[in-house]
Amino acid sequence: MARPFRFSLQAFEAPSADAWVTTCRRAEELGYDTLFTTDHHFGPGEIAAASGHRPVDVAPISAMTMAAAVTSTMKVGCRVFGVDYHQPVVLAKELATVDFLSKGRLVAAIGAGWVKAEYDGLGIQQDKPSVRIERLSEVIDVLRAHWGCEPIDIKGKHVSVGGFAGAPKPAQDSIPLMIGGGAEKILTLAGQKADIVSFNFNNSAGKLGASSVASATEDETLQKIQWVKDAAGARFADLELEIDGKLLVDGRIANNLPIQLARDTAALPATELAADPNCLSRLLAVPGKFCAERLDQLEARGEGS
Repeated sequence: MARPFRFSLQAFEAPSADAWVTTCRRAEELGYDTLFTTDHHFGPGEIAAASGHRPVDVAPISAMTMAAAVTSTMKVGCRVFGVDYHQPVVLAKELATVDFLSKGRLVAAIGAGWVKAEYDGLGIQQDKPSVRIERLSEVIDVLRAHWGCEPIDIKGKHVSVGGFAGAPKPAQDSIPLMIGGGAEKILTLAGQKADIVSFNFNNSAGKLGASSVASATEDETLQKIQWVKDAAGARFADLELEIDGKLLVDGRIANNLPIQLARDTAALPATELAADPNCLSRLLAVPGKFCAERLDQLEARGEGS
């Protein structure tokens, strides 16, 4: 069954409260389906330099809640919550509350974490990917049980919780769960447990850069889709697939990635760039217009690609 495209916006910069409200309302006005924040917690400094990720202004849950409060139809979410940054029950209850208060406008997205410099800077141990993905799988079970308002009794290898039922009851009968990643193990889990699969770069290096871009070619993306298909089986037809689109505006790339990564992508041969499944043309008028505005802002600050 064919599904229409949905376009979302990811934002995490806000020099003031009014600026954040303006971003939220402008995104809804332009027709974006969902406003996503991000689950990174560092301001300017060494972490941003080491990871290739721009500093982040707003924390995800409070920013999502404000976004829902100042809009009426747009969904909200965080792309994506890192499994190691949150106690599972607390995260489950926070997300249930966002869905409850927004009257069913939450998209819940979760991943295994990847920014090595952020783990180090925040004093959190970063386990090897297989351990993080095992933990993620158990956290997903906690989320589902909590949102179902069932009595919870989960005794896992990494997560053990119980003795209560989840509350409040989410407004949605089933909160859509998105799992994001770019390597085989995480995408296999996504095929097994997600409603939405987000195809990210392969960030196993723990930072953004040219190697990340190389994992987003057509062949690499087809391989990622095959991993999901193999894991999902018959339920693949019910899954929604999501990408971080790079919008081409007059041949320039306007996106939510660090400027250096945009330059790395722009340096690809034209034939590779045209075939990149993450590149969308400016013919997508509404998102293109918004991203063109964003690109002009970056260039005005001397950061344009």
